[in-house]
Amino acid sequence: MRLTSSSGELAAMFAWARDRALRWAHPAGTRGPVNVDERCPSGTGSAVYLPSYWAGYAHRSGFYARDFVHQAPGAHLLGLAEANLAMLRCFAASATPEHGHRPVWAFNFDGSYLAIDYRGPDDFVREAPAVFELVECAAVLHRWTGDPAYLHDPAVRAYCVNALALPATGQGAGIFQGTATYNELDGEPLQIAGDGLAARYAAFLAMAHLAGARGEDAAPFAAQAADLRRHYEQDWHGARGFTFDGRPVTGWGAENTWFPPLKGLRDDPACLDEIDALAGGPRRPANVEAWTYLPDVFFRHGRTEPAWRWMREIFAARTAPHVAGGRNGDYPEVSFTLVGQVVEGLFGLRPDAPAHALTTLPGLPAEIAWAEVSGVPVGAGRVAVRHDGPRRTTLANLSGELTYRWTARFPGGGTVVQDVPPLSTAVAES
Repeated sequence: MRLTSSSGELAAMFAWARDRALRWAHPAGTRGPVNVDERCPSGTGSAVYLPSYWAGYAHRSGFYARDFVHQAPGAHLLGLAEANLAMLRCFAASATPEHGHRPVWAFNFDGSYLAIDYRGPDDFVREAPAVFELVECAAVLHRWTGDPAYLHDPAVRAYCVNALALPATGQGAGIFQGTATYNELDGEPLQIAGDGLAARYAAFLAMAHLAGARGEDAAPFAAQAADLRRHYEQDWHGARGFTFDGRPVTGWGAENTWFPPLKGLRDDPACLDEIDALAGGPRRPANVEAWTYLPDVFFRHGRTEPAWRWMREIFAARTAPHVAGGRNGDYPEVSFTLVGQVVEGLFGLRPDAPAHALTTLPGLPAEIAWAEVSGVPVGAGRVAVRHDGPRRTTLANLSGELTYRWTARFPGGGTVVQDVPPLSTAVAES
């Protein structure tokens, strides 16, 4: 993919993120070390890698569930669709009855369990939100690729069914006991947390998509999502979680504060204002991994300016020291998520590859007059999208075979729908 823009900063950001992310990828058949970590820097041997990419600390030889699901859209955009499916299959296949149908947290690039996070079938890292985000990830990647494996692969399909039968609760205070939240430094041991509940909500909606795409009844999953939303609105009252003795916990909780709006479970403007203020204040998370969610939070609710501000801040911090060593830009999630945030956020591109369709919504901040991204993979074809301010969008269909059904949306509610035949260009204005 390539990006051009009136903003030199945006062009530089995208070029850096694209090139840096691709450096984390492993083609199938690559040979390298396994079980590398800070305590075992030489690893325990070598193996032939799956198609995969780094998703976690650069000084560990593997990929993690939390990082993977957040990086997967950017990885798809960079041509790593084969790796996405291979990595998802690893997590899905690991959720065995022996593991309580919960996925193993981290894998070596050959598909074996990463030793630092796996001690045995009753003693491995578990964080509740990841269980459900993997279901959502299957639906997201199906929309981008149209690949029927996301619907019919036995391991993936069984995983999604079993995952939705699990509660979003933690089993203890430590990550090896099983936490309710991604916020590993949360001072309150939570039985259930906002990020786990919100991820479960999104998983029900994702399962509705997957069921519908298979020709099955999606209504029960949509109804379960609606029931969970009613429960949250009626019973949580601004809490970010509940302790094991049932006490509600309020205040700032990082992931368990911002996941409800990130997943669409909460949408009040005051909550977004508070997140922006607190995330940028004295209690800002130390790890850049946490920051990478913030543009997604604000793009989800049409708040282009704070989303862009956070993207700029993350990009500017790429040379700063990372809390685990190295620099922030050496943390793979930084580059992969910036790629995804450009295409899904600033360009507002939403794919429906199975239907050969897509939607765009201009998300450029006021300081960027125009931007164009080309070579975006949607299903078996590619497109280029250009926004000139908030009122004019151009779509080029770069495929020689596919006709895309294009819905061009605009801020304020204007919508234009048209078919774009192979190797043609269309313009929509509001």
